[in-house]
Amino acid sequence: MNPLPLFPVTTVGSWPRGRELLRALGARRRREISAERFLDVARAGVRDAVAAQVDAGVDLVTDGEQTRDNFYSFVAEKLDGVRLMTLAEMLDLVEDKDGFRELLDTLDVPAFAISNPTCVGPIALREPLVEDDLRYVRSLTERPVKVTLPGPYLLTRAMWVQEASRDAYPSKEALGERVVEILAGEVGRLARAGAAFIQLDEPVLTELVFTQGRTRTFMCAALAARRDPAEELAFAVSLLARVLAAAGDVRTGLHVCRGNWSRDERTLLAGTYAPLAPWFDQLDVRQLVLEYATPRAGEIVATGGKELGLGVVNPRADRVETPDEIRERVQRALRHVPAEKLFLNPDCGFGTFAARPMNAPELAQQKLAAMAAAASRLREEHAGSRLG
Repeated sequence: MNPLPLFPVTTVGSWPRGRELLRALGARRRREISAERFLDVARAGVRDAVAAQVDAGVDLVTDGEQTRDNFYSFVAEKLDGVRLMTLAEMLDLVEDKDGFRELLDTLDVPAFAISNPTCVGPIALREPLVEDDLRYVRSLTERPVKVTLPGPYLLTRAMWVQEASRDAYPSKEALGERVVEILAGEVGRLARAGAAFIQLDEPVLTELVFTQGRTRTFMCAALAARRDPAEELAFAVSLLARVLAAAGDVRTGLHVCRGNWSRDERTLLAGTYAPLAPWFDQLDVRQLVLEYATPRAGEIVATGGKELGLGVVNPRADRVETPDEIRERVQRALRHVPAEKLFLNPDCGFGTFAARPMNAPELAQQKLAAMAAAASRLREEHAGSRLG
């Protein structure tokens, strides 16, 4: 495995899926193709995603989440007791139908297009969540591999739907305990299998500080965090801390954004990370992977000595940022984070939902290439520094 250079270039995780893979994802959900056939198609997508990253000059590659329908709902295929449901289907299930309609009205996407993993019984691991994907990527490249997983708070919020879950788990907190067990086991296996970087995705944290407990994002089925935001954040930190501890010495990251379900920036959350900084400080995580390529993110906040995965390109925009623009964003970040603790990445994934990618693969690759060009120049300028 090759070591990482200064200013490593990576992605947040997802990559647009090809047409054949999209057809296979639909067929798998309808149980029209075998698991073996689906895996053949998905792995062709993985090979294309890895090749695109390598060709663009990415230093730390991912599998592009090609085997997943989206970045968190895929767990329904791996867990007993979890069923994939569209938000439209859930409208018939929930008691607070008016509240759920209000949630759907905020989405710039048809309700039938978003699927949610819903807890409908006792949860048991049927097969590893992503360990097999890691092993396959490692067979394709000598470059270090980043593995992305939905975080425990996101999964707990998503899967806990009282009307469907309460017979198996009396509360969201009880379900959270089981989610921690599942994810901690997976993180431990990933560490032993050679992951260079394990990233937990917790985009829903921004909802707690920007919407005062009113659910506005697509990431969870729960109608609201029915607590004071500070209590919810304390709950989230407690779940995250136990999952992160399972990684041992492997580099870990926490990705927090403001939504990546629409190309219309007006529908997405806005606000500085400052309200979350005290909670970040409580976590023993190596890196914060944060979006900073649009004005919605506000000014860069201090990371408390942690590495920063700096969002330098907008995955939802067609315009390809120039290397000079990217370098300028990095220079601003260097006022807060030393060069040896700075990674370059897009704000979010390029293909959050399989059927609703945020960009075309050709443009995504051009954005990565611009990041790599900026990183090359930055390495020349900071040749005396060493990666932490």
